Amino acid sequence: MSNRSDAPIRLSFETTLLVRDTCLCLHAQRAARALARRFDEALRPLNLTNGQFSLLMALNRPEPVAMGPVAALLAMDRTTLTAALKVLERRGLLTITPDPKDRRGRRLALTEPGRGLLRDALPIWQRVHGALEADLPDGNATRLRQDLVTLGRLT
Repeated sequence: MSNRSDAPIRLSFETTLLVRDTCLCLHAQRAARALARRFDEALRPLNLTNGQFSLLMALNRPEPVAMGPVAALLAMDRTTLTAALKVLERRGLLTITPDPKDRRGRRLALTEPGRGLLRDALPIWQRVHGALEADLPDGNATRLRQDLVTLGRLT
């Protein structure tokens, strides 16, 4: 027996407005797109997107890292990560080498030009990020981050 009611669902414009005004997924998507546009515009002079900045920052480690932890940090599947890595590898910003412990795996590392680009991008990120935090109505960026982390773990 189904838990669904057999009664027809009334799909009205009021329902559309309710979803528009209350849907967490819609609001998160809209906010993510707005933030992405803002950071993309700021990083454009460096020929860098916000996603590329995040990926390079994820590789800013003392030792080369396997793809799995990077994909998990960025909430990306491996296929999407591989495509993003190839673009940056062609620019000479990172290296992809076989994992010495498991030849099937790959290790990722920033190159010196990659580190240099991150050094150039970081002040831009800091400026834009600081302005965004200052623009929050209650000024509570910590609470927003905590809520977003919680939502990200609900999968």
